Amino acid sequence: MIAFYLSERMRLNYHHLRYFQEVAREGNLTHAAARLNLSQSALSTQIRQLEQRLGHALFNRTGRSMTLTEAGRIALDHAERIFVVGDDLISSLTDNNRAKTPLRVGALSTLSRNFQLRFLRPVLSDPDTDLVLSSGNSQTLLRALEDLALDVVILTDPPPRDAYPGIVAHRIAEQPVAIHGTARRLTHPTLAQLLASEPMILPSESSIRTGFDSLVARLGVRPRIAAIVDDMAMVRLLAREDVGLAITPAVVLADELAQGILASAPFPLDIVESFYAVTAPRTFPHPMLGRLIGSLTEPDAE
Repeated sequence: MIAFYLSERMRLNYHHLRYFQEVAREGNLTHAAARLNLSQSALSTQIRQLEQRLGHALFNRTGRSMTLTEAGRIALDHAERIFVVGDDLISSLTDNNRAKTPLRVGALSTLSRNFQLRFLRPVLSDPDTDLVLSSGNSQTLLRALEDLALDVVILTDPPPRDAYPGIVAHRIAEQPVAIHGTARRLTHPTLAQLLASEPMILPSESSIRTGFDSLVARLGVRPRIAAIVDDMAMVRLLAREDVGLAITPAVVLADELAQGILASAPFPLDIVESFYAVTAPRTFPHPMLGRLIGSLTEPDAE
């Protein structure tokens, strides 16, 4: 009982905070009381109780004018942020202005930035949608999705059903994987000769790596590996520096291919990389989520 009593005393009275905010805006107790439909004495009592609770004077009183002290300016800043969060809560749980709640998107840290931009493009120009972007490994992102800290996660492999039984993986794109590099490295007449002669830049653990290992085994080729990396941005940089040939979807190197800095080998690899938008069941899904997931179709490999 004692602990409960102490915790109750430590709590902030938000009615006091709302009254304080109004007085701070008006700069006059009489005008604020009229707006709040309170007597001036009642409002003065509320402000005095808040000052006692916080342990600081919040206003300098000069005649009928009330200006904020340093503590008052700090209190007003916190009050306004508190009430903005409260408005967001109401918006999130009603049909009013639901689209103004932030859309929280997580993506593998190794995922192509070009693909992420393409995925997000439908909502980038929407003035009512604020984006919160996160990156990490699949386990961290899926845990955040389950905890409702993220609205959607972009992965290249669907999560295992036994570990994440309530999660849904929507396949939003499937892109062919090819060999890309500088023109001087792409002069070999056959795929086998190309793979045997030129250094390769490979992703570490992924469906691309699995498909590549299967390909060279079928061809009986022992490739020369220039680098194994876990970040598609680094694959892009190494290919630009002519360290070797990159095994990726074209979207990873879209700018370099368009500018003629890099080219693609004319040999099909029969390897594809799939992209999944992963969601968790929610009573109040973000209203832009359906539009975002439905914006990409298979295949999407410009």
